[in-house]
Amino acid sequence: MDPVAALKRVAYLMERERADARRATAFRKAARRLEDLEPQELERRLATGTLTELPDVGQRTAGVAVEAARGQVPDYLTALEERAGTPLAEGGEEVRGWLRGDLHSHSEWSDGGTPIIDMARAAVELGHDYLALTDHSPRLTVARGLSAERLREQLDVVDALNTELAPFRILTGIEVDILDDGELDQEPELLARLDVVVASVHSKLRMNSRAMTRRMVAAVEHPLVDVLGHCTGRLVTGGRGTRPESEFDAEAVFGACRDNDVAVELNSRPERLDPPMRLLEVVVDLGCLVAIDTDAHAPGQLEFLDHGCARAAEAQVPRDRIVNALPLDDLLAWTNR
Repeated sequence: MDPVAALKRVAYLMERERADARRATAFRKAARRLEDLEPQELERRLATGTLTELPDVGQRTAGVAVEAARGQVPDYLTALEERAGTPLAEGGEEVRGWLRGDLHSHSEWSDGGTPIIDMARAAVELGHDYLALTDHSPRLTVARGLSAERLREQLDVVDALNTELAPFRILTGIEVDILDDGELDQEPELLARLDVVVASVHSKLRMNSRAMTRRMVAAVEHPLVDVLGHCTGRLVTGGRGTRPESEFDAEAVFGACRDNDVAVELNSRPERLDPPMRLLEVVVDLGCLVAIDTDAHAPGQLEFLDHGCARAAEAQVPRDRIVNALPLDDLLAWTNR
């Protein structure tokens, strides 16, 4: 087994099961360090047991690399593979089979931990036809949100990668902050160039219901918005603790989504599972479009779709209302509407 591939696989499976992000990142950093070595240098260090002299390579990551180089499946990887033998959530298998891609993901350009190419390759392995790259907008400085200049630079990078990865497509995109007055945190000219615009509230989540409703409706009515992201902002578990739902008039906000052909995101992250089921039922009853997304910040998290699909099945979301069940050309016709 290739040592670099073994390290990357360990990282992927740790991300999938929501292990400590620092531990998964350690395996990815070690994989990159070995990947950068000349083959002869890697062989020499494996033979002499000097991998740990390299930056970013510790005892555990070196042990996995050495076992792989000896032709063994590393013990650490074996245990992870055994746990990965079942879906992350049951009941959504049919819905999962409908999906052609994912419209919400992050890379190391903002608060993800992985290069764009690694996110894309993981999506290819999962059978996706497309993956929207939706790094954060400038105001979210804690997540290293992209300035207009950095976003333009990213568009050039994605264009080059799409040439390499075709027919798979990285969709250009953004998770743009909804500002206090409902305006969007990026230049309109630049938003118009993107394939997918996900608009989300990240600040003043405890704003009173009337003001939050006005704020969200104004964003949904913006002609360049495609998806309303994690609408309540809640956190139900995880390392960041818990957070209550934002309060807003659900029928007004989701009605605006329906009337403006904007999809409501069914966020699949286990710590979000947003919207709650009672609100997802309102989304379905009002006839809204839905995007089942992972909000992945690492390759293994792209499998979080299992959680979203199980909830979509429970809520009986019709297939013809799930936008990322569309083939690529039809999806782009919708986002370019």
